[in-house]
Amino acid sequence: MSVTLTPLTGGLGVALTAARPGPDLAAAGWTEAEYAASGTDPVPFTTRVVVRRPGSAPASGMLVVEWLNVSSGADAAPDWTYLADELVRQGHAWAGVSAQFHGVEGGSALVAVEGAALQGLKGADPERYGALHHPGDAYAHDIFTAVAREVARSLAAERVVAVGESQAAYLLTTYVNEVHPQERFFDGFLIHSRGDVAAPAGEPGRGIDLAAARASGRPTPIRDDLDVPVLVVQTEGDLLGRLNYLAARQPDAPMLRVWEIAGAAHADLFQIGEFEAFLGCPDPVNRGQQVYVVRAALRHLVAWAAGGPAAPGAEPIEVRDGAFVRDEVGNVRGGVRTPVVDAPAEHLAGDAAPGASVICGLFGRTVALTAEQWATRWPSYDAYVSAYTAATDAAIEAGFVLAEDRAALLDEVRPAPTC
Repeated sequence: MSVTLTPLTGGLGVALTAARPGPDLAAAGWTEAEYAASGTDPVPFTTRVVVRRPGSAPASGMLVVEWLNVSSGADAAPDWTYLADELVRQGHAWAGVSAQFHGVEGGSALVAVEGAALQGLKGADPERYGALHHPGDAYAHDIFTAVAREVARSLAAERVVAVGESQAAYLLTTYVNEVHPQERFFDGFLIHSRGDVAAPAGEPGRGIDLAAARASGRPTPIRDDLDVPVLVVQTEGDLLGRLNYLAARQPDAPMLRVWEIAGAAHADLFQIGEFEAFLGCPDPVNRGQQVYVVRAALRHLVAWAAGGPAAPGAEPIEVRDGAFVRDEVGNVRGGVRTPVVDAPAEHLAGDAAPGASVICGLFGRTVALTAEQWATRWPSYDAYVSAYTAATDAAIEAGFVLAEDRAALLDEVRPAPTC
């Protein structure tokens, strides 16, 4: 399938939802460009792709292609938010592809924030995006492959991996199971926070109905005859409840690793940043450290895809009789461990309190230890800091956190309680 890339300019500028500002690309020697991506096979389409890449900075030869997420009713790049620092410091180019109908043409939101406009690119900025045309999600996988292939060609990328979070992870599950065996284009996949089912094939002229698929579909594991590495990263909040990944949980295989992050929610404070208050959640949202684990996952995937060692395996989160097994402060046992769960100053949950909204459920919660819990757990503040530092180093040694992120993790040590 041949694709033509044409620069997009004018209007309101690049439309890509992000609550948290990313790194200063210009200061890092990077460039950003946006293109209309047009093709005719199997049907005519014109979507968009955002490309961020090293300009004057050294390039690694790796292209990371993100399937943009449309769960809010607008294109978002959650994995760019989590991975940007790692991409920039490693010199990996990034492309965000508007692969789905709703991101371009508009439509309903799977998860919406009250007051947010539900507009696709064309409705949000007709001047810039009015010429786009998406033929429906029956062609989403073809479009994603074709656009990724052309971007890779234009950049002379040596290797290409695909990433996607939440709804995009459902689509990538389908891609790995059904599309990759025919296309064999991508060198690896990072599937981040999927649910128990794979996305449906889709229909011409409309977006997929993921809610219906979740209600009627069967739990769908990743196929076991993979020829490229696949790393599935799940949060505690993905295992039970709305996403119910537990029903599709599977063991590691020669080309598959599954990481389940203890104390992490489907989305968290790192993702939403200063816009936390707009969610209207009854508790502070999850303040876990999945960002550092996702960065480590990409580092391992890139090396693995290049013929290096496989990513380390991880113990699953402990579940008994359909419920999490928890420690004395309420944090889950097992899974990929980060300093905030191994040296706890709070209870970090992947879900919200009963009665909270759907969006708050996805962002989890953070409940500080009581004075009594703190005193029981930590004989002194220095003891807490020492344990937190040791937990940081243990996570790095295990391969679930990068050494380059050690200082950032240590900066997240919680302050001493005031009472």
